[in-house]
Amino acid sequence: MTTPAAPVMRAEGLVKRFEVGRGLFGRARGVVSAVDGVSLEVAAGRTLAVVGESGCGKSTLARLLLRLIEPDAGRIELDGQDLRALDEAALLRARRHIQMVFQDPYGSLNPRMSAGDTLAEPLQLHAVVPAAQRAARVRRLLDQVGLPAEAARRYPHEFSGGQRQRLAIARALAAGPKVLVCDEPVSALDVSIQAQILNLLADLQRELGLAYVFISHDLGVVRQVASEVAVMYLGRFVETGPAEQVFAAPRHPYTRALLGAVPVADPARRGTRTVLAGDVPSPLAPPPGCRFHTRCPHADERCRTEAPSLYAQLHGAACWHADRLAPWVAPGAASDRADLASPEAQRRQRSHAVLQRLQAAFQRGPTATVSSSPP
Repeated sequence: MTTPAAPVMRAEGLVKRFEVGRGLFGRARGVVSAVDGVSLEVAAGRTLAVVGESGCGKSTLARLLLRLIEPDAGRIELDGQDLRALDEAALLRARRHIQMVFQDPYGSLNPRMSAGDTLAEPLQLHAVVPAAQRAARVRRLLDQVGLPAEAARRYPHEFSGGQRQRLAIARALAAGPKVLVCDEPVSALDVSIQAQILNLLADLQRELGLAYVFISHDLGVVRQVASEVAVMYLGRFVETGPAEQVFAAPRHPYTRALLGAVPVADPARRGTRTVLAGDVPSPLAPPPGCRFHTRCPHADERCRTEAPSLYAQLHGAACWHADRLAPWVAPGAASDRADLASPEAQRRQRSHAVLQRLQAAFQRGPTATVSSSPP
């Protein structure tokens, strides 16, 4: 039995509240708990995916991890070092080891700086290499992400969307980080380009041993990249665990609803689907008890008054009924219980197998290496 790797990044009890609106006398009209008691850890060579609906606090969490915004409470550790205890100079040195890839590659790049200058800036800021070696290091970074050396002279508007994201990834790699926080890194790209960027991130992780915190709302993407999954709802994690377990046997009704909403190509092979009633409650006034109880079909009086805890275990769920829910049927598995000996069932099975192979080939992208023919 192998010993689990020690986490390179750990967060405990992170809390972030924002005051909303101010009245005539400067008093806040409300407070939004964007992140409320979140804890996580990720090891080298692993990917922790944080998933959830828009507005659940995923991007706020990403910025807290880098101290781009200051948490109101909690602890953030990088290799055992408390980032919240560092002064400005020490924090700058620590940030060399944790970098971010933003959702909008164009908005995250300075339009007045060439690609070469964009990559040289962190090399100078963190004194990664001597000045005489920066040009060679820039060429190496461009090659790592599949861009030609001549791209160093071009400006952001001269790149396609996929190329800009490659440049943004190269900038994040420039300082030699241990952790990359990726905030929806492929959601602004075409599907075919998404596959290439995901392949690039996977190759870089294998080559450099990077740890990823991968923020996404796309469960199809998460299934391809995640080692562990944390499902977020109204500022809190409601389910965490190894990716294969969360996808195969989700324990929280919200996770089941998210997975059940994923489109399946063959209507005859739909799995369990939970239809949620109502809308997400306002974060200005989250409901008492379990925050999901206003939309949960299994809610009872205890759910309405007492908040469940996310127990520290391999596969945890913050739900009073997690151990009593009906067995989960994954999308694509429902018809397996039908008479598979019938010709029609066999035909569907063969068609589905072909479709899965085509989808897998499409998600892997071109068979050539990522450095050739970038988008």
